[in-house]
Amino acid sequence: MFDAMSMFNAIVVEQENGRSNASLKPVNEASLPAGDVHIRNEWSTLNYKDALAITGKGPIVRHFPMVPGIDLAGVVEHSEHPEWRVGDRVLLNGWGIGERHWGGLAQQARVNGDWLTRMPETLDCRQAMAIGTAGYTAMLSLLTLERHGLTPASGEVLVTGANGGVGSFAITLLAQRGYRVIAATGRPQEAAFLERLGAAEIIDRQSLSEPGKPLAKARWAAAIDSVGSHTLANVCAQIQPDGLVAACGLAQGMDFPASVAPFILRGVSLLGINSVTRPREERERVWARLARDIDAAVLDEISRDIGLSDAIEAADQLLAGQVRGRLVVDVNR
Repeated sequence: MFDAMSMFNAIVVEQENGRSNASLKPVNEASLPAGDVHIRNEWSTLNYKDALAITGKGPIVRHFPMVPGIDLAGVVEHSEHPEWRVGDRVLLNGWGIGERHWGGLAQQARVNGDWLTRMPETLDCRQAMAIGTAGYTAMLSLLTLERHGLTPASGEVLVTGANGGVGSFAITLLAQRGYRVIAATGRPQEAAFLERLGAAEIIDRQSLSEPGKPLAKARWAAAIDSVGSHTLANVCAQIQPDGLVAACGLAQGMDFPASVAPFILRGVSLLGINSVTRPREERERVWARLARDIDAAVLDEISRDIGLSDAIEAADQLLAGQVRGRLVVDVNR
């Protein structure tokens, strides 16, 4: 059993006078929430949702105090769950951690063992978090599109939010499978980066982010959209007949100011991607595919390491659009 007086470092979001305040502070292990598996965290990530939680700029945190972090990877130190033993390497994304249950931006975690995924043998904790929810969501999106019939012969595939974590991985995964990828970004100075990932063409996101026509010229066979709102509406309006759109994010907003025209007149299919509550068997299949398909050199290209002490400042930079790819957090630094 653990010493109830032992301490660990964590980013803690608290509410003061109706306002959120995040700080890096020591936390008593006895304060950890209920769960049947105790994990020594090694790496986490900083995602868009985490940045909203840390800054208080979005209604992410459901109760206070909260340790943010929707990803974690580490080693089991104590388990009362039949699936997990001391020393098992595990990862966790989704299931409400960092929102309803203390998450990964800490040196320790206590969680429900049903939420955990066994770490693929070919990945270490840092590599798993370089992939994280972003890569996992991108792969879910690609597999969903292919399950509905998409092949490289279908035509070009658009990726919105191309400089973000999901977008970066979507470009890489699509290009590796032989698709011709069109990347939409608001940062044209990053064109060379996107081309290294596999983008064949770069377009300005401004052409998609403003109110548009219910139905526009058909351009792409499919799309992976992590932006939502007007961008998603314009994407759907420009998909070819019988084309596909995987919607996996809402960086621009939760609204969908569109018409039914693309879906009725062109037979476009809008496919929602839920990365939060997938069953373990599906998660393990997706992670096995990621471990097989992602090159370590690509992970280095897409990701950058920061320490736990850097995460609060980096959250503002991420929301300001100053971060490309993935921020991987060493929780012991």
